[in-house]
Amino acid sequence: MSSVACFLSRAVLLLGLTLSLAACASRPQGVLAPVKANAAAAQKVDLLVATTRAPAPEPGVYFNGERGPDLSLSNIVVSIPDQRPVGSIQWPSRVPGDPARDFVTTKVTPMQPDQAKAWFKRTAGKPKRVLIFVHGFNTQFADSVFRFAQIVHDTDANVAPILFSWPSRGSVFDYNYDRESANYSRSELASVILAAANSPAVSDVTIMAHSMGGWLAVESLRQIALQQGRVPAKVSNLILASPDLDIDVFRKQVLEMGPKRPHITLFVSQNDRALRLSRLLSGRMTRLGAVDITREPYLSQMESATNITVLDLTALQNGDRLNHSKFATSPEVVQLMGDRLIQGQSVTDSTLGSAGGLGATTLGAGQVLGSAAGAVLTAPILIFESAGRK
Repeated sequence: MSSVACFLSRAVLLLGLTLSLAACASRPQGVLAPVKANAAAAQKVDLLVATTRAPAPEPGVYFNGERGPDLSLSNIVVSIPDQRPVGSIQWPSRVPGDPARDFVTTKVTPMQPDQAKAWFKRTAGKPKRVLIFVHGFNTQFADSVFRFAQIVHDTDANVAPILFSWPSRGSVFDYNYDRESANYSRSELASVILAAANSPAVSDVTIMAHSMGGWLAVESLRQIALQQGRVPAKVSNLILASPDLDIDVFRKQVLEMGPKRPHITLFVSQNDRALRLSRLLSGRMTRLGAVDITREPYLSQMESATNITVLDLTALQNGDRLNHSKFATSPEVVQLMGDRLIQGQSVTDSTLGSAGGLGATTLGAGQVLGSAAGAVLTAPILIFESAGRK
């Protein structure tokens, strides 16, 4: 492709993404300012939030997209209205929001590390699974809070939820800044993972990362493994949704984690428009979240891999407009995560057809594609599980 054609392709993709995300720019500022919520009209999600963002002076914003000097901790309680489609976020049209219709917060409290221990004890109660979520590129602080609260609520997973929010400016034009901000935050994420794994109130840790956050999550686990000799045993499950990660870099990161690494689940989609742009901005290198698992060399690589599951969501039609957040916006995938993945269970066993009432039309008994590693074609998800599942 000529330099002119390449420039035009990038410009078209940037324009398309900008138009698709224009609605985000019209949201009111300060939506995180706490309000009183009627318990009868909403449900609460109690989050521990760790962030490397810089504090924001504006009321109800708390943290902006710049890089902070230290890791900051907060306890944020999000109120979610009852009447709402699964996978959606009801943004306030004005501030303060209406708890009967909108996502709002009822509590935003700064915390010290010793207070985080008390949050673990209160939220977990007894040894419990912790879910750490790492958001992706082009994500403002409020977006990360409300998106994770939506995932926790809609999956109905019995977890203690921790959000790790790194400095993203929330602009499609700041891709390189966001990528370096993810790199800036890897030691802090590693410290959060270790704190959760070392807590006696925690029995198990699942890490879920979206888009560019996938690189951050994998790199932090790699750093822990290189420093301590292995990933902590409690960190049993890593879910990478639409990972914006060079596939060659991912392969090396996984090898350097060592054999005692968590089970890895990948959500991929070949029609992911955001990852098409990322591929152009990254020297046309294939992004892990956009691979076609049915084609070589990826099929052979999966067959030789161990302890990795791939869910191809290309055929799903009920995700977001960019096909980049289907893991959170598709009701079928949200339910699957709550029923199986966050609990560390396999999605290809014989109980899947009845799990969560998904039924044969969504994730029923599929057609085996003939791969020894275990590829199953379901409607409309292709599930591929490599050897060595724990």
